[in-house]
Amino acid sequence: MSTLTARHPGFREALAFEWAKFASLRSTRWTTVTIGLVTVVGAVFVGLSGSLQPDDTVLGGSLTLSVVSLMIAGVVGALTICGEYASGTLTSTLAAVPRRGRVLLAKAVLLAGLLYGLSLVACTAAYLLGGAILEDGTYAQGEPMPALLGIAGLFAVVGVLGLAIGVLVRHSAGAVTAVIAVMLLPSLFGPLFGDMQRWVAGATPTAALEKLTQTADASPEAVGSLGAWPSLALVAAYTVVLLALATQRLRRRDA
Repeated sequence: MSTLTARHPGFREALAFEWAKFASLRSTRWTTVTIGLVTVVGAVFVGLSGSLQPDDTVLGGSLTLSVVSLMIAGVVGALTICGEYASGTLTSTLAAVPRRGRVLLAKAVLLAGLLYGLSLVACTAAYLLGGAILEDGTYAQGEPMPALLGIAGLFAVVGVLGLAIGVLVRHSAGAVTAVIAVMLLPSLFGPLFGDMQRWVAGATPTAALEKLTQTADASPEAVGSLGAWPSLALVAAYTVVLLALATQRLRRRDA
């Protein structure tokens, strides 16, 4: 008498499955491409507009609209899972890969890898274009390295943050609203928290982005007094916490 043992798909198979789904959805593909387009087109627009302040850097000016791209990255993360909840395809996903933590990890790794690569190329291109358009010697160049690596890492983190929020909220509109709130509200309300402003305002992905891009708008009053890399580390830390909570919720609730 023989015993048949069901074999659960491994992580590589789960990752390949997630890539196939991601690549097959036109809306997700184009939304992701928009991240790069907004970043690069924004550098050209700002460079030609003559709107930079004397204390701006080429890096900061060229990546002015990257804050919009960063929000789109969070939205992509949220829609990656909320789209499956809405269409009911998550049930098929979990039938193919029963280990729910593995499913969410595969989604997170895929999003992080795609967004890191895309944003690194787009932000580097934007910086080079901005430097070519802006008049030599008018603005300081800034320090693109390792800042560009940190910016790309921030895009990856925000994509995973959006994914975690999507699992917790489950509805597209609510998840997108929550992502935008996390991105903007702490910076807006930070001054109301007195001495805690450096933590509240500095906890937002947008604050970390402004510090990494070395924009003249990244004043302690606006984005907190934490440094660029501590802000990035703080965003990454609470993203990991939210992803862990999302994993527990995915395991305990029906698809």
